[in-house]
Amino acid sequence: MESTSKTNPLNVPMAIVVAGLLVAGAIFLRGSENLTPIKEATMPNAIPQQPTGAIKLRPIDGTDYIRGNPDANIVFVEFSDTECPFCKRFHNVMLQVMNEYGKAGKVAWVYRQYPIVQLHSKAPKESEALLCAGDLGGNAKFWDYTDKLFEATPSNDGLDLLSLPRMAKEIGLNEKSFADCLSSGRGQSRIQIDMTDGANAGVNGTPHSVLVLKSPISEEAKTTLVGLFEPYRDNQGQLPITFSADGLRVGMNGSLPYQLVKSTIDTLLR
Repeated sequence: MESTSKTNPLNVPMAIVVAGLLVAGAIFLRGSENLTPIKEATMPNAIPQQPTGAIKLRPIDGTDYIRGNPDANIVFVEFSDTECPFCKRFHNVMLQVMNEYGKAGKVAWVYRQYPIVQLHSKAPKESEALLCAGDLGGNAKFWDYTDKLFEATPSNDGLDLLSLPRMAKEIGLNEKSFADCLSSGRGQSRIQIDMTDGANAGVNGTPHSVLVLKSPISEEAKTTLVGLFEPYRDNQGQLPITFSADGLRVGMNGSLPYQLVKSTIDTLLR
């Protein structure tokens, strides 16, 4: 069975790998946890706050794969790991979002690669596979392949990497061309760009979304959203939502339930 952690040049230096293994559970798993409401009485800091942070995000451009209207009022930029079980769950949430809001052109979805090799050794190669699908078939095939891979994988390195070219054939791509692309490793530089972008955007686990807005969020909307997210504080008392200083970006961490995401969108669209 192939182990991308042995051959993939995206592996961080050994000292960082060792440190990453020590903190992965404390950081990445916390960021990727299945967020469910906790009782207000157990929250260490239940007073509503409006967390503001530096959410640095490179502009969306022609190199991105975007689902929906590029000129939408809200663009979700999701950083995701294909072997993360919470990413698989949140992928289905985003499919619901696009079914309800994407068809009307109100919401769009950009996918950026954030494979966490310390937790999922197969994820970097799968990220390359997604990019190969896009290289060979354009935007539509990128999303077809992404949907198919998330549907197929049981998560946590459970997918057989030998099935990657076969899945490409199933969505209408040339299997040999895809295999050649995958073996070339040409998508690795793009993955590194996305990983760096995610780190700058404040990603500390997957899934993590940055909502890019056309106009700054109002103080009233911020207050409403903080109230909605209050029951979803993590064990350290942190809210899974942040706002950029200019009000044009909203960060959301974790596999949030559909109703919460829907309420967030409705609040931002008012």
